[in-house]
Amino acid sequence: MSGNRTFTMLKPDAVENGHIGGILEKITASGFKIVAMKYTQLSKRDAQEFYSVHKERPFYGDLVEFMTRGPIVAAILEKDNAVEDFRALIGATNPAEAADGTIRKLYATSIGENAVHGSDSDENAAIEGAFHFSGREIY
Repeated sequence: MSGNRTFTMLKPDAVENGHIGGILEKITASGFKIVAMKYTQLSKRDAQEFYSVHKERPFYGDLVEFMTRGPIVAAILEKDNAVEDFRALIGATNPAEAADGTIRKLYATSIGENAVHGSDSDENAAIEGAFHFSGREIY
């Protein structure tokens, strides 16, 4: 996944609040092709591993608890300049600071419950996508 693919998760708050359809519509309307997608729930161990980069941060425990409280939608998206374009589409982590029309401005409720995850680099997109999907699940 270099340059044209990124990874996203619609977080438990977005799923709980019924925003799956709206967020997916915004993603596809922005030119992204969904090449892998699943509705699943992270175990505590999976969430701890996925977010291990943050394990020394004070919010790590709350993040793991939040990400395991309900189902998520994991997806790999394809588009030229995927990582950068998707980061622009989702907006700032804090929805109060996110630009109008971004996913977080529209669907997030707080910094902690910010509706969607987006990879921050091509390298992390590949790692995160491989964490959630086997090669035979990616089209």
